[in-house]
Amino acid sequence: MRRLTVAASVALAAALAALPLATPASAKEWKTIRIATEGAYPPFNYTDSSGKVAGFEIDLAQAICEKANVTCTFQAQDWDGILPALLAGRYDAVFASMSITEERKKQVAFTKPYLVLRPSVAVAKDSPLKDASPESLKGKVLGVQSSTIHTNYAEGVYKDADIRLYPKQDEANTDLAGGRIDATMADKPTIMDFLRSKEGQACCKLLADLDNVLEYHGEGIGAALRKEDSDLKALLDKAIDEVHADGTFARIAAKYFDYKLD
Repeated sequence: MRRLTVAASVALAAALAALPLATPASAKEWKTIRIATEGAYPPFNYTDSSGKVAGFEIDLAQAICEKANVTCTFQAQDWDGILPALLAGRYDAVFASMSITEERKKQVAFTKPYLVLRPSVAVAKDSPLKDASPESLKGKVLGVQSSTIHTNYAEGVYKDADIRLYPKQDEANTDLAGGRIDATMADKPTIMDFLRSKEGQACCKLLADLDNVLEYHGEGIGAALRKEDSDLKALLDKAIDEVHADGTFARIAAKYFDYKLD
């Protein structure tokens, strides 16, 4: 559930000014959809040992493509450049745990949400913290991934905490394990994936799940598209409905999570 910060939005606008306009396609031309993902946000999307992107969102996107009767290709793209690359025409859609927010809607269109998530906070096993309230985290170092919805949430809710930003969530996890920060926040499945890893089991624990505040977390997670590709949106929206209705979403989610996803 990631969201651009104000600074990242300014950088995005500057990058877009230098990019060529993408050429819209008609509905009958959607035989292949080029999908970008970050490839560094397990278990949603990651790069496997063979160099291919994998994960829950990749499996889900592939199922959506099958419902839409199109061929999809996947490529990893650094998070900060993923929307400029979409708008430049390098990709047709982004499946990368991207939250649908009013800020992003100024730049891109979104499919209907295919997932709704809550954020969670992890701490060291010997942490004295009893909860994740703003009062408890006052003066504590909270690590979050930069240019994400968690940055906005942390800066808006934990105003008295020391917010430390990381390019990737894995780096925040490493610093938590090493005792260099007091807590980290991310989507619950991402936190749980870390806590079940060898490193996470040895060092850390789940402190709390947080309320999904609309102001910071938007409407849910959807695929980002260029605004002019309304026919592609219609195609994917229909397929998203179908994977939820026929149990495909639940079957894919069960491969990655031992709790229900919405």
